[in-house]
Amino acid sequence: MKLIPYLSVIFILCTFSSLGQNKKLKAYLDEKQFYAPEIGNYIEIQLQYVGYTLNYITVPSGIQSEIAVIIKISDQDSIVSMDGFRLQSPIMRDSLIDDFYDIRRFALKPGKYVLSLEISDIHSTNLPIKISKPIEIKDFSTNVGFSDIEIAETATKGDGTSVFFKSGYDIIPKFSNYFPNELNYLPIYFELYNTLSLKQDALGIKQKIINTITGEEIPQYTIANKIKPDQVVPFTRAIDLQNLPSGKYSLIYTLISKEMVVLDSIDYEFERSSNVDNNFDPEKIILNPAFQESISKDSVMFYLASLIPMAKPAEIKNILNIIKLNNEENGRKLIQGFWIKTSNANAYQDWMKYKSQVLFVEKLYRNNFQAGYETDRGRVYLQYGPPSSIIQKENSANEYPYEIWQYNKIGKYSNKRFVFYNPDIVSTTYRLLHSDMIGEIKNLSWQQVLSSRNAPNGTIDNQNNNGNSGFGNSNNYYRQY
Repeated sequence: MKLIPYLSVIFILCTFSSLGQNKKLKAYLDEKQFYAPEIGNYIEIQLQYVGYTLNYITVPSGIQSEIAVIIKISDQDSIVSMDGFRLQSPIMRDSLIDDFYDIRRFALKPGKYVLSLEISDIHSTNLPIKISKPIEIKDFSTNVGFSDIEIAETATKGDGTSVFFKSGYDIIPKFSNYFPNELNYLPIYFELYNTLSLKQDALGIKQKIINTITGEEIPQYTIANKIKPDQVVPFTRAIDLQNLPSGKYSLIYTLISKEMVVLDSIDYEFERSSNVDNNFDPEKIILNPAFQESISKDSVMFYLASLIPMAKPAEIKNILNIIKLNNEENGRKLIQGFWIKTSNANAYQDWMKYKSQVLFVEKLYRNNFQAGYETDRGRVYLQYGPPSSIIQKENSANEYPYEIWQYNKIGKYSNKRFVFYNPDIVSTTYRLLHSDMIGEIKNLSWQQVLSSRNAPNGTIDNQNNNGNSGFGNSNNYYRQY
């Protein structure tokens, strides 16, 4: 399968709906620890509210949601810190609902605590989100070392008035460790503490990236920098990932003295999905009997071609070359190599799961001209997985037959929709007409196209008695998510 986005330390919070008409609130929680001389050790509670899961009311310039949040931090005996507040979302348009963020900071002495969080949607009757988890506050006040690493979703110059402000920048935290091909930079922020106590005029910070599967160090990312000691030293960098192949990695920073003694280190694990891949070398692959038994002789090229929805440009080129030559052995090796590179230890199991999905879309979406994986619906299903919901309208007085697929989450993206339609009517060849997913076709006139079924000259602009009476219900279905 394609690399699956993962949240290594992020808690996903969801409500359970008490009324079917209410949306189910979802949020992401993370925490980072820092130190400031004027307040001491502190924890930063980072929250991302998933916009499409909230209920909205109409305001003068759009729509807006509102939540109530209660944060408690307790030790064994009592509550040591607490904050309760109401938070309004930015004003949004109903067709452009985004996630929004918040940060709350609590000064705490080193030790063990319990963090409790409760979030309620003001405009919903659903039960609130509740979570309780242990935390341990480290002591940065005297020790030389690193804060936690914070990854930025965005970082812009700030004036100190925002809750997201750090060292000259407003940093919106990133809650996923997954960096797809569309994200070519990894922006990091961390702080170093108490380096003045070392009595040295300069120190070194070494950066390296290690492939966590192979243990290989990626040479072009090994960099050393000098820093000037201070009580607090902020460090920012945007790491260019454009030439980093797909894989799982660990980003490691090490603090080194002038005598080349390692003083402290910190790491951040992430996953990369990229179009940068090594050329296929069949000589390096030894056929696995289990893989080969799962693919009959007459279906090698079929299953090889079925990888195209999941493959990257370099991989697609290899696939097409082998299909053109009709080389069965290399076809088997490429299928096996694809899954070993993608899934490593779970290669065979993930291949068998994908094979069952290929057979599923073949049964459901194939037509007289295309295999299931070649159709738009089959390709989307294999590339992104099964949708969270589907609206099917095969019979409509005003519109071509259509389907609207909605995904709660695709990687870092929330609430993505795909509109398929069947302009042939008599066949089952549904085409992708419009999607708000990055990298997919966008057609701002998709409603016009759907409604052109009964329109004169293929347009609905002339709505006379012989033409279409207007748009159908597709936009209402599309906007309900």
